[in-house]
Amino acid sequence: MKMFRREYLILSILAVLGLILLGGCKPEHRFIKKTAFKDTNSIVITFAAPVDEAWAKNTANYIIYEKPDPDIKLKVGQVSLSPDKKTVVLTFKEDLNQDQPHILTMKEIMSKGKSLGTAFVKVKKLYFGYLFSILIGAMIINNFVFSKYLGLCVFFGTSQKKSTAVGMGITFTIVIVFSAMMAWFLYQFVLKPYKLDFLQIVVFIGLVSLSVQAVDTILRKVNPALFKAFGVYLVLVIANCIVIAVPLILADNEYNAWESLMLALGAGVGFLIALFLMSSVRERLDLANIPPTYRGLPIAFVVAGLFALAFMGFSGMSIF
Repeated sequence: MKMFRREYLILSILAVLGLILLGGCKPEHRFIKKTAFKDTNSIVITFAAPVDEAWAKNTANYIIYEKPDPDIKLKVGQVSLSPDKKTVVLTFKEDLNQDQPHILTMKEIMSKGKSLGTAFVKVKKLYFGYLFSILIGAMIINNFVFSKYLGLCVFFGTSQKKSTAVGMGITFTIVIVFSAMMAWFLYQFVLKPYKLDFLQIVVFIGLVSLSVQAVDTILRKVNPALFKAFGVYLVLVIANCIVIAVPLILADNEYNAWESLMLALGAGVGFLIALFLMSSVRERLDLANIPPTYRGLPIAFVVAGLFALAFMGFSGMSIF
């Protein structure tokens, strides 16, 4: 009986997690089978059935913009239709920023003389590649410490030794993933539907504190040895502004659950990498002959600036 209850509980938890992870994704128009980027300045649209040629070649029927910049509409230069009238290629006058998802609106789709309604679809890279680009972007390309200069107080305070840095990095990653997923759930299913977006900063700060307290309590009961190792760092996580920046970014970009998970995981691992690199250098600096005026924080700021210059080499890098 106990085994049955345990298995039932596990299946229930997995089902809830599955619904959460699959939620937040807007359904595409049923008549549109696929949208994808082509070359540097084209978008391919594949329909389920032939569309009317007059409608397809009218550029006024297409409105497209980058998701972060809805006010800047992109101009369609040319429209070509395949012989079977199921594929439309939109060619733009300028190259498209394929690192950003695009929102495409098609007004009153006409097929066999009948209107199928207006379609709103998203155009972006291969989805797994897009998820991986979010992960690598938050981890290395747009590292929150070396590129955005966030979390510096905790960064300099816990990067004196490798053991301290690794402990802080692991603890921070656990907390930020947990708090970011809670923030996504509340934003998508509570704040956004009830027009309470203006409360997101207050709610997210509360979630961070709640997440830290939850991890603290669980570690204290489940693994006291691990609690002793991480307990000091848990309080410092609350003072780290990266942990509030990630929920704000995922809310602003309207990320779904998987995208939010990749952003939070990338931010946490990126902070761990930054701490490990900095602690490795600072341990060697303790043995170096440094002028007295540069010892301590001054030389640490110089080293952090050099790391930031090095990480600038990743800016603009595109993997997919």
